[in-house]
Amino acid sequence: MRILTMCYEYPPIGGGGAKVVEGLTRELVNQGHEIDLVTMAFRDLPRFEDIDGVHVHRVPCLRASESVCHPYEMVSYIFAALPVVRRLTRQKRYDINHTHFIFPDALISDITERVSGLPYIVTAHGSDVPGYNPNRFKILHRFLGPIWKEVVNGAEEIVSPSRTLSTLIAQQKPSTPVTVIPNGINIKAYDHSKKQQDRILVVTRFFERKGIQYFLSALDGMRIPFVVDIVGDGPYLPRLKEIAGSIDTSAEITFHGWMDNKADRFRELFETASIFVFPSEAENFPMVLLEAMMAGCAIITTEGTGCQEVVEETALLVPPRNPGAIGSALELLDDQPELCRNLGHKAHARVEGEFSWPVVAKRYISVYERVVRAGKSEEI
Repeated sequence: MRILTMCYEYPPIGGGGAKVVEGLTRELVNQGHEIDLVTMAFRDLPRFEDIDGVHVHRVPCLRASESVCHPYEMVSYIFAALPVVRRLTRQKRYDINHTHFIFPDALISDITERVSGLPYIVTAHGSDVPGYNPNRFKILHRFLGPIWKEVVNGAEEIVSPSRTLSTLIAQQKPSTPVTVIPNGINIKAYDHSKKQQDRILVVTRFFERKGIQYFLSALDGMRIPFVVDIVGDGPYLPRLKEIAGSIDTSAEITFHGWMDNKADRFRELFETASIFVFPSEAENFPMVLLEAMMAGCAIITTEGTGCQEVVEETALLVPPRNPGAIGSALELLDDQPELCRNLGHKAHARVEGEFSWPVVAKRYISVYERVVRAGKSEEI
């Protein structure tokens, strides 16, 4: 098939959603499909680039950061992307438009469908769904509510990577059918056989809801033989550094800032960490957990979130916003190194069996084919 893909974030910019789109589009090309992808330009990145067979079209906008995109930057992207998408749909006869994120991309796709008739499906990724991230987007979602419903109505199908997010979508739009397809990962991206060190790793974009402050509070007063490596950037980073500077712990804490996920050092941190901590209070289907599982880390993450759906029984689960529970889990793994190793082995086996990109891509292709067949039936 010939597929138009929309996603405002694509590596090297963006977070977990960008990595999902990168992995999926590459696998679709590997399986013989043609992909044009429209995304944000950033600094000196080429306006057009062929990356492993994916035709990447970057449109100028006001984006200023690799890791954070503000609403006004999304608006600038919408206006810049519309003529580019219009040109592409005139030049090529696409079978389907696969859009990632209800805002801002599905708004572009909805307008395009009205003009060109190109059907679109949408994969929601979390913050584009009301109620998922109320601390950051509550007012914005309230303002955009009618548009959100119109865009969701216009999609042929909505895809959610987790049951947790699909429930939120149903609460906003009870009549909307949602297909759950998990995120995938390149199962060869990390070497899980490397000797692990006494390292605790944290990788995320720094917002308050990610819960890293509770992890740092858990370290206060602890005497453990670990170094702590914290990777990422975001608006909550200054506050996290303040907390780290105020606690009493034997662990050496290093903030590395933002890293390209293809960098050797990034991969090395995952492959040599024995413990990965991700205490987020609201997640859809976080890619960093798949990376940690692929690398064979023992994982501490939150129950009752999309995180639990990813790891199931292969991790230690703690309540959100609970430093005491995080501290107890860390002490357990420190006291029982065999448990730490066993959890890492179980996590690796789960991700290899359930979340490889060939498996995930075939499920998406089934959705594409269903939508295309339905469109042809309507034409007849």
